[in-house]
Formats: sequence, C-alpha cells, structure tokens
Amino acid sequence: MRGIRILVVDDSAVVRRLLTRIIEEEPGLEVAGQASNGRLALDMLDQVEPDLVTLDVEMPVMDGLATLAELRRRLPRLPVIMFSTLTSRGAATTIEALSAGASDYLTKPEGAANLQESLERLRADLVPRVRALARIRPAQPVHTVKETAMSTSPQPRLTTEPFPRTSSALTREARPGLGRSAPRTPAAVRPIPRMPQPSVIPAAGPTRHLARPAELLVVGVSTGGPNALARVMPLFPATLSVPVLIVQHMPPLFTRMLADRLDQLSPLTVREARNGSALLPGEAWLAQGDWHMEVAREGGRLVLREHQGPQVNSCRPAVDVLFDSAVRCCGGAVLAMVLTGMGQDGMKGARAIREAGGLVLAQDEESSVVWGMPGAVAMAGLADAVLPLDGLVPHALQLLTSMRPFGGRSSACR
Repeated sequence: MRGIRILVVDDSAVVRRLLTRIIEEEPGLEVAGQASNGRLALDMLDQVEPDLVTLDVEMPVMDGLATLAELRRRLPRLPVIMFSTLTSRGAATTIEALSAGASDYLTKPEGAANLQESLERLRADLVPRVRALARIRPAQPVHTVKETAMSTSPQPRLTTEPFPRTSSALTREARPGLGRSAPRTPAAVRPIPRMPQPSVIPAAGPTRHLARPAELLVVGVSTGGPNALARVMPLFPATLSVPVLIVQHMPPLFTRMLADRLDQLSPLTVREARNGSALLPGEAWLAQGDWHMEVAREGGRLVLREHQGPQVNSCRPAVDVLFDSAVRCCGGAVLAMVLTGMGQDGMKGARAIREAGGLVLAQDEESSVVWGMPGAVAMAGLADAVLPLDGLVPHALQLLTSMRPFGGRSSACR
C-alpha cells in the first residue's frame, strides 16, 4: 500500500536531512523528493506526485510565498506545511503564508542540545500534522481557490480557502456597517443524531438554553485556526453583548501578528491578551503564545489573567485552561465554540461548561481542516450543535439574542 508521499523543500541541507530521516523512519510515510528552492520543487511536482509538501519560508531563487502561490494555482487541495524561524520576520511571513492558503506551519527547532533532540522535537511536531493533513486526495478534478471560495457547498476537510487579505482602505472606520446588520441565516443547524453505534456522534440530549444570560464567549482552535478565525471573526457585530476569548495554539510573536490581522478583519476590537486587561463587550482577546490565558473576577468586573504553568494537553496556551477558568468565574453563563484542530484540547473544558449549564458549539467535520478537537467534543456528546464553520457565529448570536437583556451579574458569578 502506498504511503503518504512528502516533498521536502528547504534551502538548508541540514533541515532536509533531518526531515528526510524522520519521514523515512515513520511507517506509512515516504519521501517523494527533495528540493533546495521553490522553482526546483515546482519542476518536480508532476514527476513525484506528493501527498503533502513541507515548504521553507526563506529560500533563494523562489521563496516559500511565491512557491505557495503557484502550488495553490496548480493544486488547490494539496496540503502544505510551512517551515519558519521563530522570529518576527518568520512570524510575519508565516501569517502571510496562512493567508495565502497554507494548511499549517511549524517552527524550526532552536536551542536543541544535539541532533537527537532536534530530531525528536521535529518528529513530535511534524508526524501528527502529516497524518492529519495528508488524507487520500480526491480523484476528481479540483476547482481553483477562487471557485472553491465562491461555492456555497460544504468545504472539503482539507480546505485551502485563503485567509482574507486586508488593505489600508478596509479599516474599521471605512466599514461602518460591517457586522451590524442582522446576521445571515446560518446553514442548517445539524443536531447531533441519536444513534446507538459507537462510531457515530452521540446525541447531546434535548435542545438546551443558557440558564442565565451569557457573560463570555470562549473559543478554542488549533490546526487550520488562522483561516477559520478569519472567516468567523468578521461575522460578529461590533455591538456584541459579551467579550470573546480565543485560544489558538501558536507560539509567541505569531499570536500578536495574528491578533493584528484579525483586528483588521473584524468589527470587534481584537488584541493579544495582556495580564490584568478588563474584559468588555465588543472586544476579543487572543491568548499570547506560551502563556495560558484565564478569566477572573476582580472588584465585580471580568479581567484576564496569564501564567506559564505546566502545559496542558501538551499545549500552552491550552483551551481547557481557559474553559475551566470561565466556569470557575461565571458558572454556566458561558457559550463556547470549538473549532478545527488536532488532539482533544477543549474536551474536558467543554464538559465542565455543559455541566455548569453553559452551551457548547462544535465545527463540523466537513468544514474542518482537522476534525480532532471539535470531533472529540462531538463524539463525547458534549456539543449542543455541530455546525459548518460559517454557521457557528450566526447560531451563537441567536442563542445570545434570544435571552433577556443582561441587567447584572448572577449570584453564581459574583
């Protein structure tokens, strides 16, 4: 049986050797080819027929961004993992690559004491992503990125719809009406089916409503998250009645630049989290890379708290940390959304939110890049609804606006 074929593109011979060794040692993976720049990689495509490409950001002759643009033109659904340095320049270029349709990214190992440590770090980061992203690609002809973005049909799991680009002309001041009109009707809400087979999503039970008006909307997301957030955040109105807290698995520098990009796209004010910041309606906060983000109550108001406690689910920031703190602070007055991502981070926190009386929405499999995190929530019976990506915010707004105006803190949240 053919393994997952990977084309390794990097101008560093050392990195190519490391990646090749990892791939060759993993069952079911194989090296389709190696290239030291983007032009050579493009010339090899028809010959090696890769299932996935690892693509260096900075290369001579043809860099990663130019190569990605051509890859997306030729093969819109081919998974591409960008390799970047953990620097401001590397972070900025990686965010740009994600905006151009890269599936995911990795940072090159730094500070490793020896070759074996570098190998293990790379292996732990790379192999799960490859296995999650490099599914058997469809045999039928694929559409261009533009055609895919215009389609109203559900997006494939390996979506390559680009992160919307912004321009100086599209500032919040120039978009006074964006997000303030009534939200568009969401795609049909797909209730979780009641089926006894263990392989299907268990039912979450009868339709539930928040027992008290929500004080928080919390979001957890990982692989495929930057593109997903770029589609979700513009759907929130500037008049949103609650603050939004987001955990996206990303390293430092990357989260600041992602927050800046989302702020350009959304009617909400989006910022990277800062310890002690007051949480106000109409604002969104993105957890800072390498810092857990929690919510606390201080003098009757909600504030952010950050710390560098142990990793949870091998992550820092972790979704479970945020979700658990939301329950401790606000009881069941919490609405949660779990979006595309690998692993199960957010599942335990989603359980705590539901048990406290809050509501949980999960992204569906068809629109997820990787249906790990939302799938774990859905399969555990913890999702009140499983929705396409573009249906999550409209449904959340219905839940928020269907309740009476909030006139004060409930006793359980004081």
